[in-house]
Amino acid sequence: MTLFVTVSISYMVTLMGNTTIILLFHLDPHLHTPMYFFLTNLSLLDLCFTTSCIPQMLVHLRGPDKTISYLGCAVQLYIFLGLGAAECVLLLVMAFDRYVAVCRPLHYTVIMQPRVCHKLAFLVWTSGIFGTLVQSPTTMKLPFCHHHRVDDFVCEVPALIRLACGDTHSNELQISVIGSVFLMVPLLLILISYGHIARTVLAIQSHEGRRKAFQTCSSHLVVVFLFYCTVTAVYIQPRSHFSQKGGKFLTLFYTVVTPTLNPLIY
Repeated sequence: MTLFVTVSISYMVTLMGNTTIILLFHLDPHLHTPMYFFLTNLSLLDLCFTTSCIPQMLVHLRGPDKTISYLGCAVQLYIFLGLGAAECVLLLVMAFDRYVAVCRPLHYTVIMQPRVCHKLAFLVWTSGIFGTLVQSPTTMKLPFCHHHRVDDFVCEVPALIRLACGDTHSNELQISVIGSVFLMVPLLLILISYGHIARTVLAIQSHEGRRKAFQTCSSHLVVVFLFYCTVTAVYIQPRSHFSQKGGKFLTLFYTVVTPTLNPLIY
């Protein structure tokens, strides 16, 4: 019941906060800039991401029935994994936008044209589709144990791999490769971009200029830290002792807490 109340409140805050950001972007012409365009995409992603799993989670937390059909689990897996992969790429795109704004300010409007922003947004959403179509079908074909107990809050790849009674080596290898592509590579590029940003900011002479540049980037850095640290711990080694023992609570964190904090941070 404690979890039910906590998750319910967090979900309502997520819905209100992200919907407010989307509405403000469309109503205020001053916010029609690349940074807020990508922030709106992040809010839309978070809305879809949480809605794909939290309503079902609340049903399980509230009542005695904690079952989900095979089809329901498959649908949740496809949507959940696709949106998660898309968010990894979107955070990288947002880091690139901040890099251009701070390190190439005179070329910002030329590089980040609306046409380029729309192409980057298209890349974000299609990469999510690609990620889930690669990983989800092979996961759902695993020979699951007869007890069919998913030791997690949602149907996600690590939990379903742990449910399998057959050989899962190829699936673990596949999720490690996909995790490297969608987690480690974007995270590395984000860190490199912020290394360049830090060097540029430190070279700024005025205190006001440094403060403004720091404020522009700090919110994005916090979101990156919250999302990547928890997801990486669960997905890079799905059968590790840490993933098995603490994975479900990290899942609860990046499905409930992080989407709630994102609009508050921004």
